[in-house]
Amino acid sequence: MLIRVLIAAILAGILAGCFYTAVQAYRVIPLILEAERYEADMPFVGHDHGTEEADGAETDWAPEDGWERLFFTLISNIGIGVAFSLLVTAAILVSNQRISLQSGLVWGLCGFVVFVLAPNFGLPPELPGMQAADFAGRQVWWFATVGLTAAGLALFAFKGGILYGLAGVVLILAPHVYGAPQPVSHESAVPANLAAEFVMATVVSSALFWLFLGSVLGLMLGKAFDREEQLQS
Repeated sequence: MLIRVLIAAILAGILAGCFYTAVQAYRVIPLILEAERYEADMPFVGHDHGTEEADGAETDWAPEDGWERLFFTLISNIGIGVAFSLLVTAAILVSNQRISLQSGLVWGLCGFVVFVLAPNFGLPPELPGMQAADFAGRQVWWFATVGLTAAGLALFAFKGGILYGLAGVVLILAPHVYGAPQPVSHESAVPANLAAEFVMATVVSSALFWLFLGSVLGLMLGKAFDREEQLQS
């Protein structure tokens, strides 16, 4: 049983990672490449990038634009897809809920809300060349927001009553009331319309990823559970 579930979760994650890469290649990656043109014109003052100056200097390795960059994006997205797929599968098993294509879509929607929508209210996606707050502070706020949002949604889904509902609302709103860390300055060489377009493209592509992952995972896990029931009967 466990082996079938793990295989289903891994395959769903691989398919979702491939799908996510195709979606990103259509709109997200071109926006990043466009922003990098502005980033190249920005002077980096007071930042240690571990590189030497450009006159005959060594620089950190990075994949070339084109197929090489797309390949490493694919590998990264497959890893992300498998990790999220296993995480959602664990949540499904713990909740002891029946899974299907339809309920998988609901799980995917919840994953989008928890891991994308809620954090993006305080920390919208950033293009290269844009100012950002302290990395450690952003990471702490992101993890806190994800955890509290997931807990709040769990109270809505698995607990009844007004008190649990109010507690869920408080948990979801708490990190936003506290506020996400912000950069000292929001000045950037990247045009505002390009940044806004990137946020929209990132949110839409992430939503498609999560809905795809949820539906495929629901379909595969549903078949795995049905197969196990047939063997036991």
